[in-house]
Amino acid sequence: MTVSLSSKARGRVCDGLNSVLRPGETCWRTAHADRAAFLVDTEAYFTAVFDALQQARRSVLLLGWGFDPRTRMFPDGHDGPDDPDEVGRVLVELARAKPELDIRLLIWRSAFPIAAQQEFFPHKARQWFKDTPVKFRLDDQVPFGACHHQKVLVIDDRLAFCGGGDISVDRWDTAGHRDGDTRRIMPGQDYHAPRHEVMMMVDGLAAKALGDLARERWRRATNEALPEPEDAGGDPWPDFVPPALTDLQVGIARTVPQWKRQAEVDEIRQLTLASIAQAKTTIYLENQYFTSPLITEALAARLAEPDGPDVVLISTGHAPSWFDHLTMDRARGAMLWRLRAADVFGRFRAFWPATAKGDTVIVHSKTSVFDDRLARVGSANLNNRSGGFDTECELAVEADDEAGRRAIEAFRDRLVGHFMGVTGDAVAKARADHGGLVRAIDALNREGRLQPIEPPVITAFGEFVARYHLGDPQDPKDAWNPGRRRERLYEAARKLQMLGGPADLTPPED
Repeated sequence: MTVSLSSKARGRVCDGLNSVLRPGETCWRTAHADRAAFLVDTEAYFTAVFDALQQARRSVLLLGWGFDPRTRMFPDGHDGPDDPDEVGRVLVELARAKPELDIRLLIWRSAFPIAAQQEFFPHKARQWFKDTPVKFRLDDQVPFGACHHQKVLVIDDRLAFCGGGDISVDRWDTAGHRDGDTRRIMPGQDYHAPRHEVMMMVDGLAAKALGDLARERWRRATNEALPEPEDAGGDPWPDFVPPALTDLQVGIARTVPQWKRQAEVDEIRQLTLASIAQAKTTIYLENQYFTSPLITEALAARLAEPDGPDVVLISTGHAPSWFDHLTMDRARGAMLWRLRAADVFGRFRAFWPATAKGDTVIVHSKTSVFDDRLARVGSANLNNRSGGFDTECELAVEADDEAGRRAIEAFRDRLVGHFMGVTGDAVAKARADHGGLVRAIDALNREGRLQPIEPPVITAFGEFVARYHLGDPQDPKDAWNPGRRRERLYEAARKLQMLGGPADLTPPED
């Protein structure tokens, strides 16, 4: 693992005047988009996807961690054997109605324990699409123990979605996260928990760039080189989705593990550290996991500054799976203790959201907003493996004018407010009245919808799991040497702490 920013680059970050998006360093490339929109929660995502699919003319290309063809696009509280809005049926009917439309799905070939939790989907999806025009493939081209975690959908190279959400039966929810919402029904007639997701939608050259990324993944997985789709015109952007930003540059950042002839790509890790170093007033983080000592030390350094930024973390109260509860929750507890110790000025809060009746809302989004300048939406968690072991992809947009800054600020305020059942405007007013995001949340959170995350009580075995970050390697080499994982992680974190920001953080070789 290498985490480095040149001294020249660090100067550009610290002066706060130039872009934090630097192709080849903190992102893969930047590309122009005419429009960009933030889709908050899966009802908005699925509705936009369904509409865009109907407008597709030449190409639909999906990358996913998981995929279940039984997923309802418009659940109504009743689940039957032949629901016409199941995404698998939608895709097959679309492919048959439009023979010129090439539909391809590339999904991670998940390991047996993960597949078992998915009712063996997406493996069974191969049978679903057998003898249909839809081309479905499973991708195992990652190191042992790693996963393909990118979530990208590209239509005609004209419209693309990227974020944390998969098209699966346990993902759908509204921004209200209502108690007892029967539309969260699954095929077995069970109901899944409330769930928070965020996706980003872009068009123009940014969408084409994500098409390039998806076609390269397809080539590596299948040895088939796909041509760019023929330009057939049209505009698949859903008419009912207003753009949050227009005429902008979009940064695309990736994580790709070093494996076979592929060099490591750690743009997302670099961008995270640079974003933290640059922030002036507010760091807002939504993420499923928070276990990275590197990111923790970067945040701790900012909390130790007398005039540093507020830091707000929104995550799940506890992981829904027993394995993640064992591994990620315990390691997160150690990171939270570190940040609490560093928070001498009272600017750090870590919350888990609850419904009106107190049930846990699963936070699966991977979203961050830095001041009113930078918004990021993608698939990467704030853990070790998302920095150099799994594949990841995210979009980042910077604002350099007042309208753009207001749009990014409104996006963050809306996210914060929806957890507490208040509007984004109410959050903006509370920020102005109380002097910052932390105090605004303290003032608005009267019903306790945002609960403080308390580090779990750790047994001797739990301490061992947390100490060595079991289940959370930082790169392929680290995956085979868990005994040195703690040493390598914390040596890099100590360098970060001593240098006071991103620098050459290469850990010692084994």
